[in-house]
Parts: sequence; C-alpha cells; structure tokens
Amino acid sequence: MPKPYDCIVVGLGITGSATLATLAARGQRVLGIERFDLGHAMGSSHGITRIIRLAYFEGAAYVPMVRRAATLWQALGTRLGEKVMHVTGSLDCAPAGATATAQSRQSCLLNDLPFEELDAKAIHARFPGFSLPEGYAGIFQPDGGFLASDRALAGYQMLANADGAEIRAREGMLSYKTTAEGGVRVKTTNGTYEAASLVLATGGWIGEHVPALKTIALPERRVLGWFQPDEPARFAPENFPVSILWCDAGIFYQFPLWGAAGFKIGCHYHLRQQSDAETLDRQVYPEDEALLREGLAFAFPHANGACLRMTACHYTMTPDEHFILDRLPGAEQVIVASPCSGHGFKFGSVFGEVLADMAMGRQPGFDLSMFAMGRFGA
Repeated sequence: MPKPYDCIVVGLGITGSATLATLAARGQRVLGIERFDLGHAMGSSHGITRIIRLAYFEGAAYVPMVRRAATLWQALGTRLGEKVMHVTGSLDCAPAGATATAQSRQSCLLNDLPFEELDAKAIHARFPGFSLPEGYAGIFQPDGGFLASDRALAGYQMLANADGAEIRAREGMLSYKTTAEGGVRVKTTNGTYEAASLVLATGGWIGEHVPALKTIALPERRVLGWFQPDEPARFAPENFPVSILWCDAGIFYQFPLWGAAGFKIGCHYHLRQQSDAETLDRQVYPEDEALLREGLAFAFPHANGACLRMTACHYTMTPDEHFILDRLPGAEQVIVASPCSGHGFKFGSVFGEVLADMAMGRQPGFDLSMFAMGRFGA
C-alpha cells in the first residue's frame, strides 16, 4: 500500500476545497476525494454569487469567524490575481422592532462594527431598488458584500493542485474505518487509501457517512431566480447592497446585478421540501417562481420583470441551523465538517483554516463549542 497521507478530505465543495488547499499550502501530504466532477451542481457550493455579511443576526459569536473569513477571501483573491470578494454593504430589513434586525444591531455593537439604522424612506433614498412600506427599517453594515462563489471554489481547487495536493474527482467513498495505528483507512470506488486524519465535508450526504446525523442533517430543496429589472442601474453594485428581507411571504435574500443577466433573489426556507440529497428534485416549477415573485412584488417592483433563469439546489439544515464542526465521538482522527444550513459558504475560507488546524492536531483559534455534534445527542 502507498505511504499514508497526512490527511484525506472527502467532499470538495467550498469547505473541503478550502481545507485541502490550506493543508497543501502548509506542506501536508493530502488527498481530496470528490464523487462528482469538480464544481458540480449537485450540492450547495455551486453558483455565481454568495452573500458575505458581518452584522450576523444568527449570533454575535459568528462575527470573529466571518471577519477572519473576509480577510482570507481577500488573500485568496490576491493569490489568484482576481477579486473574489466584492464589498457593497449589507442591509437587513424588517418591520421596525423585529427580532432579526435587533440581533443584527446587537452583533454590530458587541463586535464594534460600524452600522446605520435606516427607516424605509432613507433606504429608498439611498438604494432606489428598494420600495419598502412605511414601518419598515433596516440595519446597514458597510463591510458586507458578495463572493464570486464559482471562482472562489475553483480557485481553492487550483491552489490545492498547485501546492501538491492529489485530487481524485468522479470517485465515490464507499467506507472508512479507523486503524489500530490511530489513523484511518478510506475505501473508494477506485481504491483504498490511508491517512493520519480524515475530514468529512460531504454536505447533503453527511448522514450517509455519519449515521448519527442521518435524522439531524437534512437536505432541503431551494430555488433561486434571476429576473429582468426595468431600470438596471437601480440594482448595480454601487447602488444596491446585498440584502435580507423579512416579510409575511418569507425571508428573502437579494444580490446586485453581477455575473449574470437579471436580479438574483431566493427565499431562505422556500417551500420547506425535505429530501435526501441523492433524489432531491432539481427541476423548477411555477410555484417556485410564484414564491419568488411575492418577494419581488413586496419590496423590489422594479425587478419584477421577465424570469430569465431559475435553478434548484439544496441546503443541509440542522435543527438549530448552526454548523457542525467537531471530531467524531470515539474516533478523534475523523473530523465532521458542516452542514451549513444555508449560511455557511461565506465561512468557507475560515473553515479551511479551522479544519486544517484540527486535522493537524492544532487548537483552532475560535471557540467551536456551539458547533459540537453532542448538542443533538449525536
């Protein structure tokens, strides 16, 4: 059998790819395994853009991690020679006094982030793509923006390759087991490999590889749409921040015009359709478009034009919607990464650093206790 690797990373979405690249840059002998093509559209890491925001209503504890992530995204862009992170500011808007925007404000205060509180009139005056009813308000944080997600994913894969990582795509993992020497042995459709540690970053398939998560990490179908605006300048990056909108129809998230024709919008819970990742329905239907148009009609009427594109994907949701970053109980050399409940891509760069530390037996620079598997009894 060939000499064992220092680490094997299974699943080369953004989390696995960033981990592989970070380990390779540190001189580790690493193998990355992906069952599909690199950059495939079966999981949760593909697409043109992803939001990055620092006014984190999910919890102020996330802010140090996302700050580090932003630094690492900038560093990735520098090494690639292209911009990966685009700063537009981020806006969370909801009825005045809503819990979500109060939590965004609290995250800013606790982490000394600059922010502004804007009412509906001020939002429309500054960002004319919005048309919010009276009684709405928002938290604007100037450091947020969007990531060129496809480019970021390919960039980490390219750098991993350039720094000596071995990458095996179109090769599925069949099983893994720990060894008497304290390492791990991975069997795939093409062979068997050994390493000192294993990072499982398989997204919607994580329940197949960690049975304790099979009823905890649940894939849910999502659909994104791109719609033709009547005045594109309203939605140019210099005039429109990435944003999250709470209204009766759902929690919608929006992007400025960039990288594709049309105004991009999605709904966080969409139609609440759970499935397993393998058989997830990736077709789109009139009811998918109808839901997205509810968000457009409510707050973005100037973008409620022809539907130019729709695409389905999935989030892998935990019950509390927080991440999983932990060692497998009883097998410390196996590291379980994510699933990210729809808000994890922005952390991909810092996940790479954190998981590389864990794989190398180092103490990560963040308190990961809130991401422990044991909180679910797993």
